[in-house]
Amino acid sequence: MRTFLTFGFIFLYLLVGYIPLGILWLYGKFVNQEKADLIQLRMVQWVFRVLHVLAGIRVKVIGEENVPKDETVLYVANHRSMVDIVVTYARCPHLTGFVAKDVVNKVPALRAWMKRLHCEFLNRSDVKEGLKTILNCIDKVNRGISIFIFPEGTRNKNKENPTDIGEFKDGSFKIASKTGCKIVPVAITGTNKIFEDHFPTIKGADVILEYGKPITFKELDKEDQKHVGAYFQNQIQEMLIGHQNM
Repeated sequence: MRTFLTFGFIFLYLLVGYIPLGILWLYGKFVNQEKADLIQLRMVQWVFRVLHVLAGIRVKVIGEENVPKDETVLYVANHRSMVDIVVTYARCPHLTGFVAKDVVNKVPALRAWMKRLHCEFLNRSDVKEGLKTILNCIDKVNRGISIFIFPEGTRNKNKENPTDIGEFKDGSFKIASKTGCKIVPVAITGTNKIFEDHFPTIKGADVILEYGKPITFKELDKEDQKHVGAYFQNQIQEMLIGHQNM
């Protein structure tokens, strides 16, 4: 029943969502684009909170006071599940675009909402396209839109070790080094238990979402700047290890 209700709600929203999407497009074009963007953000956050209830997602949040409320940031997180976006995006205080795999760009209804929410689609097999995506993200941050990225580049499927993290790609951090925005490390535990571990059914589960201390690229020492991906990978892994005792 939980699986049916969750996917049914998603399908229904994507189907009827074209109506408010069209209305907000007109509002943004002829009245106030910034307000239209904010309304779209709050609508999707409401949808994600409904999905929390339908899917039985119980989130324990740690360190949310570390998230700056009045400035753009670069969120970097470990990646365990498609549910990671549902859990994290519901709590973003202001406009935030996610960097997603380009395969998502092939789903019309989903693509329409994601583009409107300033998301970017990354083709990791094409270096030129990857650089273009990073430049687009830099532009968005300069325009006041935060960016959320998973530097591993793909979901970690290691079921045996919940603290395991794939290598963080340094290129993702150019968004922060070129704009001067703060980097917020985010550790996520338990989202894989909701869907991926027993595909295609959905089961309720406890999730831990932890925000680390924000820091700018320039505040790192020279050695950490050279290996910035490894620095934040270690930061997040320490948080994940701490989750195991909760």
